[in-house]
Amino acid sequence: MIASLDKAPITFDEFIEWYPENSEYRYELRRGVVVEMPKPRGKHSKLAGNLAFELGAFVRSANQPYFIPKECVIKLSNDMGYEPDIVVLAEAAIADEPRWERESVITRGQSIKLAVEVVSTNWRDDYLLKLADYEAFGIQEYWIVDYLGLGGRRYIGSPKQPTFTLCHLVDGEFELQQFRGSQLIVFPHVSRVIADRRSDIRLLRSVSLAAPCPALPLPFA
Repeated sequence: MIASLDKAPITFDEFIEWYPENSEYRYELRRGVVVEMPKPRGKHSKLAGNLAFELGAFVRSANQPYFIPKECVIKLSNDMGYEPDIVVLAEAAIADEPRWERESVITRGQSIKLAVEVVSTNWRDDYLLKLADYEAFGIQEYWIVDYLGLGGRRYIGSPKQPTFTLCHLVDGEFELQQFRGSQLIVFPHVSRVIADRRSDIRLLRSVSLAAPCPALPLPFA
């Protein structure tokens, strides 16, 4: 459940100044409106934490110059700011981020190698709003992890089932691939993951690539 706070439209700078520390909620700014979201709980929290751990381990083992911050707000415009469940940043690009050290704010799409959203009841945000906004911002890759199959039928098909949607930026537009059941998921720029469909999608066993492969480039290449 998410809620829009009863506040007049504000700017991103006002949002960051207002953002409360140590809150039991997360907040995003959408078209000037502050949106309150409960922090991930239960399976959502476990899945996001495990996936962040596996991605971090993969980045380290592949000796890639990227990192996963504990907290990060993406400034998409003067009235929009998102906080993904997971974000992978490029070390070299951080030097050109004027607000990173002071506020953990990212202002350039080039700094982001991957954004991940784990779907909950507000599935329209992930499949509709954020997909369009991340695409326009130039984020290279976006994962929608719908481990409960909550998305609308026009997005995940019928009958509904747990679905992993990979969005890869090509010539300024996202190209989408979807994976279900026990399919092998092939990522253009990140890794391979086995999706084991049981009560949810277990996307948590990254398979490192020992050498370059035309069909499977090295992670984040």
